[in-house]
Amino acid sequence: MVSSSVLGFPRIGADREVKKAVEAYWAGKISADQLTEAAAGVKKTNWTSLKAKGVDYIPSGEFSLYDHVLDHSAAFNVIPKRYIGQGLSPLDVYFAMARGRQADGVDVPASEMKKWFDSNYHFVVPEFSEETDFKLLFNKPLEEYKEAQALGIETRPVVLGPVSFLHLGKASKDAKPGFQPISLLPKLLPVYKALLTDLKSAGVEWVQVDEPVLVLDQAANYEKEFTSAYGDLSPVAPKILLTTYFGRLDTNLSYVVKLPVAGLHVDLDRAPGQLDEVVAAVKPTSIILSLGLVSGRNVWKTDFQAALKVGQKAVDALGADRVVIATSSSLLHTPVTLQSEKKLTAEQKDWFSFALEKSAEVSVIAKALSGSQDADVAQAIEANRASIAKRRDFESSSDDAIRKRVAAITPDMYERKSPFAVRQETQKKHISLPKFPTTTIGSFPQTKEIRSHRAKFTKGEITQEQYEDFIKKEIESAVRFQERIGLDLLVHGEPERNDMVQYFGEQLNGFVFTQNGWVQSYGSRYVRPPIIVSDVSRSGPMTVKWSAYAQSVTKLPMKGMLTGPVTILNWSFPRADVPRELQTRQLALALRDEVVDLEKAGIHAVQVDEPALREGLPLRRADWDSYLTWAVESFKLSTAGVSDALQTHSHFCYSDFNDIFPSIQRLDADVISIEASKSDMKLLEAFKQYGYSNSIGPGVYDVHSPRVPGDQEIRDRLKAMAGVLPDSLLFVNPDCGLKTRGWKETEASLANLVSAARWARENYA
Repeated sequence: MVSSSVLGFPRIGADREVKKAVEAYWAGKISADQLTEAAAGVKKTNWTSLKAKGVDYIPSGEFSLYDHVLDHSAAFNVIPKRYIGQGLSPLDVYFAMARGRQADGVDVPASEMKKWFDSNYHFVVPEFSEETDFKLLFNKPLEEYKEAQALGIETRPVVLGPVSFLHLGKASKDAKPGFQPISLLPKLLPVYKALLTDLKSAGVEWVQVDEPVLVLDQAANYEKEFTSAYGDLSPVAPKILLTTYFGRLDTNLSYVVKLPVAGLHVDLDRAPGQLDEVVAAVKPTSIILSLGLVSGRNVWKTDFQAALKVGQKAVDALGADRVVIATSSSLLHTPVTLQSEKKLTAEQKDWFSFALEKSAEVSVIAKALSGSQDADVAQAIEANRASIAKRRDFESSSDDAIRKRVAAITPDMYERKSPFAVRQETQKKHISLPKFPTTTIGSFPQTKEIRSHRAKFTKGEITQEQYEDFIKKEIESAVRFQERIGLDLLVHGEPERNDMVQYFGEQLNGFVFTQNGWVQSYGSRYVRPPIIVSDVSRSGPMTVKWSAYAQSVTKLPMKGMLTGPVTILNWSFPRADVPRELQTRQLALALRDEVVDLEKAGIHAVQVDEPALREGLPLRRADWDSYLTWAVESFKLSTAGVSDALQTHSHFCYSDFNDIFPSIQRLDADVISIEASKSDMKLLEAFKQYGYSNSIGPGVYDVHSPRVPGDQEIRDRLKAMAGVLPDSLLFVNPDCGLKTRGWKETEASLANLVSAARWARENYA
């Protein structure tokens, strides 16, 4: 009989209960016990919902109050020394690692965050050294297994595998030169053995061990480590489902099938081409094959006929008892349920499937492959067939004008009129910025009052005129604040924007939006990705009105703010029927028109943010060139239609750019701002290695923490920058936008930033 499986479920709650509880705990409004109680309620709802949908293998242990990688660090005693001995409870140490802490005499920065492979989810990076003392402080998978068992629900615990855990980490500051975290595997394995032994003793039959590193090129170097690790773990563990996702195993398959594991999961949504090779490799073994046929990364309804065809191929080769139908990855990358959506049209709603609906899909596909005669299964398959046919009919119609405009793009449309050196001189006269010019990344705090007015306007409780008058006052207030504090290149603060992608999607043709389609980005930061459903175009100016108003109330230069085409694509749920490249070029043309209109309106600089450029990079290096070609071209297409006098900026955050640095250079932005503070300024090494001819603003403080950086701290970072980069090219700015921060900490942080920049001007004259 074919079984069904879900690899992980959203841990935010259908009504964002976890966000509300976590933030209430941070604010001192609820106790740790109340936070635990709120988390237990969400877990219970998740488990009971999956059981009701008929899922055979229900995950446990993957719930998190902030991040599942951070959970492993906390459980295994991978806690940097700076958080120890501060008089904090274990829970507060956990949150200090996540977001820093500056209260009650404790002043520690947050740990570094990175993107989880090629997703928009951020994980907290573990820090290792030769002195790391691994201990099992608590067994979270076991605790949650027992928690579900008490509810009468049998689950399959989820554990991040030891090789991936070490690979995702970094050498701490006190590690010796040349130290590699993977060298700690022999020290780490006893802790995993203890964890897995406890699970087996508790009666756990299967454990899901996630090793996503196996879809990376680097895993080819880890054959010895995987062989050693699973040779040690398998004898003491429940049956192990070795789980991969987001890509293909490729040559790593040759040693993976030799590991003493009971099951193997592969992602057939992101890498469908690996099926035949994987089936052939596992056939001579006793390994059970879990097929990731239902997308854990997109919201489109699964085509049952296509999925059944793939599943049947595996069943024919291996037998029904050796096949599991599963989500391609954890469903944490999708919204919780369509049941919360009341404003989508019936046609639109019929296109989509969120986490709860996807759970039902794996169950139906598995039952159909098992030969079920259940009328409900037959009805679900027929309804799906009709739904997919309607969507395919919709997809067959396209906007010829948009397609023709894309086809008419010429090579000269990707290039600015003059090289940077010429543009720089023109811009010096046009904008007249001082040395070490100060600016921000764009957004200022989205206060409760701003959100309230937006909600009232959306509900029709205030008129458009009333709402726009309020936004004007907020913009002018932000401008006056920047003038008062001494910033050089101003922004309007973005009080009218709900989200950096959603805001633009709402003004572009080709998008639809959800009411409650929230997805976790990091910690308590959730986003509602728009969904691209058809060809994309701009109906008219999107940001010109507010940027022009901001410029009208100040004599200082104003910077317009746009989200770049690659980021809009990567932070939306894209179409599945046309290439990502086509969707991105359509977005680029729409943004090109906006940039031109901003210059015409008297804006001196335009920032086109591409924080997701690195995120969208294929996981296999062999696939990089194609992506980087169209991604870079799309950015350049959006920014190259203006005069030399307009200063173009772009922003990048929370990614490793060292390996794609030549592509960053090819963007030819006049100024780039980049996350640097949380990574100990290590990105500067890329600039040291490659050099950089255009202007750059490495972020001098971390905006994802409420902690206020000191003046000296920022000076030290400016010294480090000036030691690597020509000081004539340096801008001074935070790591990212200030939307999630409060005004008190924002004012204090920016005051220190301006003070440090003035010091730098005096000392690097």
